Amino acid sequence: MWNKDEDTFCKKMRKATKEIHTVSDTLVNAKLAFGFLDDTVWADGLLVFYEIFRYLEGAMDRLQNTKIGLFPLDKLKRTKAFEHDLDFYLGKGWMKNYSPRDSVIKYLMRLREIEDTDPTLLMAYIYHLYMGLLSGGIILRKKRLLMQKILPFNEIQTSGSNITDFENSSIFELKRNMHDIMNKIAETLDEDTKNKLIEESKVVFALNNEIIKSVQGTSRVLFRKVLCFIIALMLILFAFLILFK
Repeated sequence: MWNKDEDTFCKKMRKATKEIHTVSDTLVNAKLAFGFLDDTVWADGLLVFYEIFRYLEGAMDRLQNTKIGLFPLDKLKRTKAFEHDLDFYLGKGWMKNYSPRDSVIKYLMRLREIEDTDPTLLMAYIYHLYMGLLSGGIILRKKRLLMQKILPFNEIQTSGSNITDFENSSIFELKRNMHDIMNKIAETLDEDTKNKLIEESKVVFALNNEIIKSVQGTSRVLFRKVLCFIIALMLILFAFLILFK
């Protein structure tokens, strides 16, 4: 049993992954922040994580009679929410021409390998990905809505945000429940398994970073922003010349 005076297992994981987690946060801000202004980038960000969450939820069903079954899958399920949002942004026929990109295939291969050899390690992915969605994902959604309200000529989206809609469930309660469950499970594990979970947590963020890097459309949005800035600058200069000629 973990001594109450010691750090909890979740805190140990957070400390061990602090450096690579920071890299991940920076990538999200650099990449998905473009989604505040462009639905295509936002949709591509959803697309890269869709298969990962779908696989994890399938694994949680398959492993419901193990310790993994302690996680509240009924409240966490996001597969249908992803699909509804992607239908909204990409059109309902998007699956016909869809195939996962290389970084996503690599991620899925890792998940399959773990499920076949040491399924307990899937808890690292379940914990970090759902906690990331409950924290960072919801923050990104709020920033996106704020930017849509602030920027002129920008239509405010009232749909396409199902993945961060947990209906009547309290986000605070869901996060606390995830913490509590992970810590309680850790109390039943031997030191070797706990160390493996901590090491696999680093792999989670490394794989997340690879698929985030693959998000497409950010260069186009950057070009558009630079072009708008140049046009605005030229208009100001033109107005200045008219006034003082």
